[in-house]
Amino acid sequence: MKLLVTGGAGFIGSSVVRLAIEQGHSVVNLDVLTYAACLENVASVADSPLYAFVQTDICDREALDKIFEAHKPDAVMHLAAESHVDRSIDGPGAFIQTNVTGTYTLLEAARAYWQEAGKPDVFRFHHISTDEVYGSLGPTGQFTEDTPYDPRSPYSASKAASDHLVRAWGETYGLPIVLTNCSNNYGPYHFPEKLVPVVILKALAGEPIPVYGDGANVRDWLFVEDHADALLTVLTKGTLGRSYNIGGENEVSNLELVKMICALLDDCHPEGAPHADLITFVADRPGHDQRYAIDPTRIRTELGWRPSVTVEEGLARTVDWYLENKDWWRALQNRKGVGERLGKA
Repeated sequence: MKLLVTGGAGFIGSSVVRLAIEQGHSVVNLDVLTYAACLENVASVADSPLYAFVQTDICDREALDKIFEAHKPDAVMHLAAESHVDRSIDGPGAFIQTNVTGTYTLLEAARAYWQEAGKPDVFRFHHISTDEVYGSLGPTGQFTEDTPYDPRSPYSASKAASDHLVRAWGETYGLPIVLTNCSNNYGPYHFPEKLVPVVILKALAGEPIPVYGDGANVRDWLFVEDHADALLTVLTKGTLGRSYNIGGENEVSNLELVKMICALLDDCHPEGAPHADLITFVADRPGHDQRYAIDPTRIRTELGWRPSVTVEEGLARTVDWYLENKDWWRALQNRKGVGERLGKA
C-alpha cells in the first residue's frame, strides 16, 4: 500500500513510518515540522525508495490537494496533532487550529480525492486519537469503545472534536474510515517535554524530577513500537466505521513509573544514584485526570492484536536508547518550552 502519514516526523508518527517501510509499504510523510517534530526520527529510512517527505500544514487545502494528486495514496494515517496537555492549557488556540480545523481540512481533501478516483474500495482514512477523550476514571473500570466522551482539557476536547468529525464524514459522505484511541505512549524518540523523557533527562542532569501532585495519577503505558504495529494492523484488517481502543495493559501510577525509571538509571548510570532522591512533588496540573485504563478486548478478539512489551521491558529499552542517543535529545533541549513548567493556568 501507499500510505500518506500526517505527522510522520513526530514521536508516534515516525514509529509508524519506520515500521510501515520495514513491512514494505510506500510512505509519504507529511509534516509541517513544528517544535516537536524532528526529521532525525526518520533518518534510518530517509534514503529508502519507499519513502518521500513533504513539508506541509494540514490546514492548507490547496497544498493537500496537490499532494493527493501527485502521490495518489491508498490510505491516510492521520497522526498530525498538537498533543501536550500543559501546552494546551497555556495556548488552546493552536490545538483547535491543528486538531479541529486541520482534521476538517484533511477530511475534505481526502474526500475529494476519493470521490474523484471513483471511490475505490481499498481506500482508508485512519484517524489516530487518544484515550483522554473519555475523561477520567475512578479506581475501577476501563474505557471501552462505547464509553461516552468526557474530555477535561483543551487538548482532549480538540481531539474529541476531531473524532466526531471523522465519524460524521464516514456517516454523511461514506468516507471509508477507521479510528483508534490509544493509551499513553513511551519509547525511543519521545520529545523531551513528556513525563518519561523528562524523568530520564532530569535524572541524568542531577536536577529535581518534578512529579505532579502526589503522583497517584494512573496511566496505561503503551510502548510506541507496539502502538505502531497496532495501527498498521487496524489499517489493514480493521472493519470500516469501527473504532479500536489500543492499550498497553500496563497500569502504573506516575510515581511508580518515576521510581522504576530511577531504579533503571541506578543500575546503568550509577553516577548520581540513588536517582529517586531527586523526586520533587510540585503543584498539580489543573484538571488533572486521575486514571486512564483501556479495555483492549475488541482489538484482541477481532484483529488478534495485543501488546508484546511489558512496561518493565519497555522502560529498560527506552532508558538505554536515551543513554545511547545523547546527540538526538541534546539538539532538542533548546526548543521553546523544553525544560520549563508549563500549564499552570
